[in-house]
Amino acid sequence: MGKVIAITGKGGTGKTAVTAMIIRSLLKRGEKSTILAIDADPDANLADALGDDVEMTVGDIREGIQDSRISLPPDYDKKQLFAAKIFEALLEKDGYDLLVMGRSEGSGCYCFLNSLLKGIMDETINDYDLVIVDSPAGLEHLSRKTISEVDSLIVVTDESRRGLKTAETIRQLADELNLKYGNLYIIANKVHDLSKDQILKVATGLGLKVIGMIPYDENVARLDLVGDPLVDLPDDSPAVVEVEERIIKEIGL
Repeated sequence: MGKVIAITGKGGTGKTAVTAMIIRSLLKRGEKSTILAIDADPDANLADALGDDVEMTVGDIREGIQDSRISLPPDYDKKQLFAAKIFEALLEKDGYDLLVMGRSEGSGCYCFLNSLLKGIMDETINDYDLVIVDSPAGLEHLSRKTISEVDSLIVVTDESRRGLKTAETIRQLADELNLKYGNLYIIANKVHDLSKDQILKVATGLGLKVIGMIPYDENVARLDLVGDPLVDLPDDSPAVVEVEERIIKEIGL
């Protein structure tokens, strides 16, 4: 069975950037492991961060089937057709595959896509050495048990106490819902040197394990500003160094 890592956190913390940098670091190793990246965030920014052009999402397939006038046999429903077509949205890249869930079917409701994600996870986990999920911001995917079993649940936070309290809330919700996870880790992102001791103090007080403190990095800010992919970060970028030398080792990758 492959290893499953889910990365979450409140909006604005840079969880997609962290996801992309983890994938970047794994690809730099050149190991022949199979990786599936799933962008489950409705904002769907992971492809841009990886420098990929996505022509079709899982949501697009769903909408196409719903809008089509396909004549189906009496014993064949649209869910079966969807299951057969789902991997048309799979983008195969050198070193990893990418699946983008896309936006919801209606204003504010992601129930159907959440259900699809759970089905995809159940079907594909054994086909890859690693499945890494860029989860939606917030707590909805946890409350709906979209991801019911992961090896590592990673919460990306900023350097504020409020951000760490959000991480504690996510842990409490995961426990209340009886979600199965091996480890819950915290990654503090866009951290300034003066904040590091306070982050560790607050995290320790909350019983949270911090596996990395990614420094504020002008290289990341510059690429984000112009919309260039984060895979183009230089190897000596402070954020890259923290991910490669500490974070992926702490996760066990």
